[in-house]
Amino acid sequence: MNREQAYMRMLGATANMQWNIAKMLEAKAEEAEKARNWICNHISAASFLGDQTQIKQTAQINEQVIEVLDGVNKMSQGILSVMKSVLPRNDGGGDNDGDDDEMLYGMGDMN
Repeated sequence: MNREQAYMRMLGATANMQWNIAKMLEAKAEEAEKARNWICNHISAASFLGDQTQIKQTAQINEQVIEVLDGVNKMSQGILSVMKSVLPRNDGGGDNDGDDDEMLYGMGDMN
């Protein structure tokens, strides 16, 4: 297998990964909408023994959302590394304002 075929396989796998991420996010959004509807219709301030319990429950829900976003971010970073290795970086001159490079290669390390 030559380099071009290997790159095409990498891009194909990346496209499949992006599709799977989109499906997971779609399912998570649907799940979150159902949970939101249930919470809005069944939970009130009287459902908790005190403010401390209510804050604890809210923090648990927020932690779950943060875990999902962290996982999506890690998968996106993996996709980005594949794209960086496959696509050539055009460092030549021209009238490019750099927005494409920033979009593909990022704005720097955000960790």
